[in-house]
Amino acid sequence: MTPKEKAKELFDKYFDLYIDYLTCKKCALIAVDEILHEIIYKNPSASALSRINYWEEVKEEIEKL
Repeated sequence: MTPKEKAKELFDKYFDLYIDYLTCKKCALIAVDEILHEIIYKNPSASALSRINYWEEVKEEIEKL
């Protein structure tokens, strides 16, 4: 799944709960920040770099929504 597709999927999951647009974006961004925190601080390794880059791109795509 591309970062753009994942961003839309996360946003849509919150939107399906009938939350307003800005709150959906904030919730999706919080979710991505939590994922990044887990990768960076709980499992720091060279192999994690590609996962970090992916989730950073997802975050950028959410911000564009």
